[in-house]
Amino acid sequence: MSQIKQLTKAEEEVMQILWDLNNANVAAVIEQLPDPKPAYNTVSTIIRILESKGFVDHTQKGKGYIYFPIVNKSEYSNQSLNKILNGYFQGSFKSMVSFFVKKNDISLNEMEAILNELEQQEDEKNADGLP
Repeated sequence: MSQIKQLTKAEEEVMQILWDLNNANVAAVIEQLPDPKPAYNTVSTIIRILESKGFVDHTQKGKGYIYFPIVNKSEYSNQSLNKILNGYFQGSFKSMVSFFVKKNDISLNEMEAILNELEQQEDEKNADGLP
C-alpha cells in the first residue's frame, strides 16, 4: 500500500461526510456540516485540496461537480492508526491498548467484546489457512 497523505482536521471532517454520502456536490457537504456553516468557497477549496491530495475525484453534472471518495475510509483509518501506534507507542499494540484502557476507563464488557472480536478474526485467519 502506498503512503496516503495526512489530512488536516477540516479536510478530515469533509472526507467523513463524503465517505458517508458516497458522492455529493459542495452544497450537500455544507448541509451536513454543523452550524455555523462555513462559506461555500471555503468548502469548495477544501474539496479541491482533497482532490489534489488524491482523496476525491469528480464528475461533471450540469454546470457543477459531484465529488466522490477514491480513498476508502478503512484504508485511511488503518494508516492513521499505524502512524499513532509507531509514533507514540513504539509500534507496540499492547502499549497502545493499555494506554486506552487506563485513560478511557474501558469496562470489562467492552474489553471482553474486543477479545471476542480478536478471537473471531484469528479463527477466520486459521480457516483461510493463514499463519
